[in-house]
Amino acid sequence: MNWTRTAVAVPAVVALWLGAVPAASADDGPGGVQLLLNGAYDNRPGELIDIDVRGVRGPGEVTVSSPVFPRPVRLAPYTQDGAGHHGRPAISMTVAPGTYPLTVRAGGRAVAKERVEVKAARRPEFLAGTPGDVLRPGERLALSFDDLYPGERGDVFTAASPAFAAKVRLTHDPAGGHWNNPRMFTAFVALPTDVKDGTYKVALSGPDGRRIDEKPLEVRAARPGDSDYVGRARGPAFFTASGRPDDARPHGHRVRAGGSVNVLWRDASPDPGEEERLMATSPAFERPVPLRRDDSKAGDGDDPRYYGPARVRAGLEAGRYPVTVISHHGRVKRTGHLVVTGHAASAAASGPGDDGPDRTLLITAMSAGLAAAVAATGVALLRRRSRAGGWRREHAEGPARS
Repeated sequence: MNWTRTAVAVPAVVALWLGAVPAASADDGPGGVQLLLNGAYDNRPGELIDIDVRGVRGPGEVTVSSPVFPRPVRLAPYTQDGAGHHGRPAISMTVAPGTYPLTVRAGGRAVAKERVEVKAARRPEFLAGTPGDVLRPGERLALSFDDLYPGERGDVFTAASPAFAAKVRLTHDPAGGHWNNPRMFTAFVALPTDVKDGTYKVALSGPDGRRIDEKPLEVRAARPGDSDYVGRARGPAFFTASGRPDDARPHGHRVRAGGSVNVLWRDASPDPGEEERLMATSPAFERPVPLRRDDSKAGDGDDPRYYGPARVRAGLEAGRYPVTVISHHGRVKRTGHLVVTGHAASAAASGPGDDGPDRTLLITAMSAGLAAAVAATGVALLRRRSRAGGWRREHAEGPARS
């Protein structure tokens, strides 16, 4: 594992190492030169070291030299997020294990020093998941081939197995988590949801089709008694189109015909691949609703949760409608109920909101209250409505209009 180390440097008169305090910059002005090494420890021959230098002022090339490099490395200037110089040189494949000095020069003068640790080379290694793991149908499997070793070549590697739907190509991602290893090739493959229980071989082949290595892969569907057989599902629950999953309610949620609502589902042990299969269905919805995994930080610490927006059919009769979610390959079926209020016409008249009291009922209540008031007190009392504002605020949403 590589670690990041920062060194602050001064002119070549005094070389400051990690933890020292800067005294001056390369051009003897105020401030200092900062050297950041990402990959100062546990390097193997052939791995990259990310070098970032900031604080160099004045003309001239910025270079890095070390016995771990075959020749001095010129750093490229940049101005994004501040001025600096950057490079990613590779450690020579012939370097023996040990600790080596590294020096940064600006305009020919040493401005920063650090040290780089190198360990022994390692034989190529192929991995198919974690050894000893049992995978479920539909689960994603990580494949990796690390052949950072003297003499290794080629960049086309494929993995095949009777458990896969097709061959899988392993590639190197220079922007991924193994950026420092230019000979790390990876891939992810989802097992078919209908793959049978059994132990399968995963074979890795090189550019010429030659088989390089193979690993066993055990697949077994969840069975009664397994903690993930039916998971620990909760839902469906509902929250407003502009609300949060934490506000979801499993009962009593109201939405107008033609409005929108979010459907929420939680499961402590979802079946592998359910992120692509979970659906909420209802006769109240215009169409089935895909429920997607909530990968935001707001979902951290909670059971895996899934939700999606549903559009309620316009012109729907007011009433209580079932919403159903089926999971765990049909082993779990849960139904909640959504209260739909009003028709499309009354929903349009009441504005764009998705929830809230049914304004048709409120208007009816206001009219009945007003009629009773007229019968009891007469027209003269209505003309003094400005004095009865408090009464109206207790019986209606707003002031009555003449």
